[in-house]
Amino acid sequence: MKKSSLVLAAPLVLGALTLSACSAGQSTASESSTQQSSVTQSCRTMDSSLDWFGDNLTAIDELIAEVGECGGSGEYAEGAPVALFDWDNTVVKNDIGDAQTFWMLANGKVRQPAGRDWRTVSPWITDEAARALSGTCDALAEPGEPMDTASQDGAACADEILSVYSEGTTTTGEEAFTGFNARRIEPQYAFAAQLLAGWTAEEVKEFAASAREQNLNAAESATQVVGTTEVTGWVRYYDQVVDLIETLRANGFDVRIISASAEPVAEVWGEALDFGADKVMGVVTSPGDGGTLTTTLSSCGGDEASMPYIEGKRCRVNEEVFGIDSSDAFEVADEPARAAFAAGDSDTDVSFMSDATGLRLAINRNKTELMCQAYFNADGKWIVNPMFIDPKGQQAEPYPCSTEGLILPDGGSGPLTDDDGQVVPDQEDTVYGE
Repeated sequence: MKKSSLVLAAPLVLGALTLSACSAGQSTASESSTQQSSVTQSCRTMDSSLDWFGDNLTAIDELIAEVGECGGSGEYAEGAPVALFDWDNTVVKNDIGDAQTFWMLANGKVRQPAGRDWRTVSPWITDEAARALSGTCDALAEPGEPMDTASQDGAACADEILSVYSEGTTTTGEEAFTGFNARRIEPQYAFAAQLLAGWTAEEVKEFAASAREQNLNAAESATQVVGTTEVTGWVRYYDQVVDLIETLRANGFDVRIISASAEPVAEVWGEALDFGADKVMGVVTSPGDGGTLTTTLSSCGGDEASMPYIEGKRCRVNEEVFGIDSSDAFEVADEPARAAFAAGDSDTDVSFMSDATGLRLAINRNKTELMCQAYFNADGKWIVNPMFIDPKGQQAEPYPCSTEGLILPDGGSGPLTDDDGQVVPDQEDTVYGE
């Protein structure tokens, strides 16, 4: 998609996406110091007219000047530094996985599962959830056919799917998922990708383009009704993060996306910011006959039960970007095979962000494990920024890092510890919106 076709509504000025020219040239030995200063100054820096918290803009510009290369290749394979971004609520306000799922249901594009058995959709779905989904959805279509969840007759099915996806419970409050490693899988996020089964990746991209247009054209704070449920109806690109991405590229960074949304969907949203498919990592489901997507998640690190979620994000980055295979991809890599910069907003981002060697930008959405790490700031490389649109206010109570700061594999929580094994004390929320 060409940049001129970008639909960002009022908040984003397209001129901010245009790269400033980078100077380069030969110089004599006597002129080298002056010439180097000129080159550094002529390279793009971040737009100081955009609002950032405190000294965050300066800190990021300093990192870019330190490790970037004006006009560099932007390819890790050629020595470029790597910058990693989560997508939902990091590059954009709101969630493109939500936007896609809501659009699929509002347009009757979710297919009836094989044998009308919802256990074929997710290996972690509970019997209670499978029965609830079958009870409301069975009559809508034959197996493999789209269900008319946009109609009045399909509203109960849409509500049940939304509850399982958004809340992790049935509409009657029963748990929808069980038996997963909560540091490698978020079955609700996986469910969104699995609901795309039966369509090709190209068809999903067409759906994503429609959902994107709808959500960018909607007014800020707009809602929509899916089934009988009122849900969010808008998305915006963050001006500040778009500017940051373009500045990193101008300074030779290899900039990539690591998202817990379905990869074909993330690719469509990334195209507007000139992300090629090779720079976008998301939830991948295996193709079946005729190239249609299945409900089977692709593996990482030799673990079939993994997706880009907490340690699963680290695994995907280590495998795809840094070429680390086997179970080693779940481990912290040696420093040469790590990103220089990382940005995220949620606990799902904490592992790949912690691995970054230069700066880690935490966008504050009051997510406990991430904010415990960011505020504790053991090595001084974390910076915190309120959300750029509709930021959250101060969390009244300190983050319970000493008791509930770590998400455990069984889905529970426990004390967060530092690299020396010491318990991280509770942290006050100090960076927030007014």
